[in-house]
Parts: sequence; C-alpha cells; structure tokens
Amino acid sequence: MDAITYKPIGVIRTPFTDVENMPVQPSGGTGIAGRVELNLELADGLKDVEGFSHLMLIYHFHLSKPYSLLVKPFLDDTVRGVFATRAPMRPNPIGVSVVKLTKIEGCILHVENVDILDGTPLLDIKPYVSDFNNVQDERSGWLTERTKKARMHRSDGRFR
Repeated sequence: MDAITYKPIGVIRTPFTDVENMPVQPSGGTGIAGRVELNLELADGLKDVEGFSHLMLIYHFHLSKPYSLLVKPFLDDTVRGVFATRAPMRPNPIGVSVVKLTKIEGCILHVENVDILDGTPLLDIKPYVSDFNNVQDERSGWLTERTKKARMHRSDGRFR
C-alpha cells in the first residue's frame, strides 16, 4: 500500500508544555481549558460548528517515540498489545480526544477537558454526536476496573 500523507489543519494550544504530569485521558483534563487554532484558509469549514457542545479532535502525536507493538500502558504495569491501549507510541501516531466547545472566535475554538500537549498538530475536527458515538453493549477489556483512575492519573514519562 502507498504511503498516506496528511497536512495539519491547525494547532492545539494547551497549558501542557511537557508530557510529564499531564492528564493521560480527557477525563483527567476535566475543566482544563485550551484552544484550537484552525488555519485561516479553512475558516469556512467552521460554519455551524457552534451548535455542537463537544468535538472530536484528531491529531498527530508529534513528539511520540518510535512505536512498539508491546507497551506498558498508563493505569497498568502489565505489557499489552499497543492496539489494546491508547498509548501514543503507535505505528501511526494518531490521537483522538473529545473536548467541550465553549466559544468560537474567528478561527479559534475555545475548548475544555484537554489532555493534549501544547503545539500538537491538528489533523481533523468532527462533531461529537452521542446518538452516533454512544455504544450500548461496550466492553472495556483490561481497562474495566481502571477507567475511574484515569481522572487522577498523570503522565509519568514512560512514552517520552
């Protein structure tokens, strides 16, 4: 298969200038404000976005180390397959976070609940729609007993 190339559509700004001690999931970033700076030439693409309370940000883990298929994820001390984790060291270092949209000013989207490193390249924005994204028979695998801990857990540098 041929290589796929993406061009960032903007940049994500957050208070997290270092991966050390930042939240490891959006639930750990509850109330933490950030902003999305969309490239000016894409401004028309924001038409009607203000009607959504939450957005899915799709971004590139720009500081991620080369990937490993086996990782020791946050919230666990057991080595797991990378595709059974949300670890940033992936064959394609793509991240997804659901954030709360609080305000739009031109090409700036003000958001909350961020768990993203400052300066992260933005690849796409999609509206979060609970009827489309809500799964009734979801299972959380090895994370079942650990999801509540993500709110308080902070990065410890293991993926640096």
